[in-house]
Amino acid sequence: MRSSADERAIREVHTAWIDAVNAADLDRLLTLMTDDVVFLNPGQAPFGRDGFPAVFAGAHRQLRLRCTSELEEVVAIGDVGYTRCHDALSLAPRAGGETTALAGDRLTIYRKQPDGRWLLARDAHTLQPVAN
Repeated sequence: MRSSADERAIREVHTAWIDAVNAADLDRLLTLMTDDVVFLNPGQAPFGRDGFPAVFAGAHRQLRLRCTSELEEVVAIGDVGYTRCHDALSLAPRAGGETTALAGDRLTIYRKQPDGRWLLARDAHTLQPVAN
């Protein structure tokens, strides 16, 4: 399978994103997204960069999150690229209680910046509870 330098760079950003999510590293995540990023989550209104810190920090205050992500497709065409992956997320309440498992697919669009970096520009997922 052929992999371009841009496709490899997008894979690296994808891995850095998942690592930062698992480390609760909000500052790192903010460096990996465009200023006009849009997140699409089931059952919620779309939100952007300004809304991300509160959503992310709030989740990490209440839950221990662990995300795994299996890339299924990586494409780069010019200054736009995308990934399609299957994600699994475990949510363990910090106050104790039962862990919730979510799984689903995610489509992420990346944009190449003038300095050559690839940043997350759009993200949509279908995560839903996994039946026991």
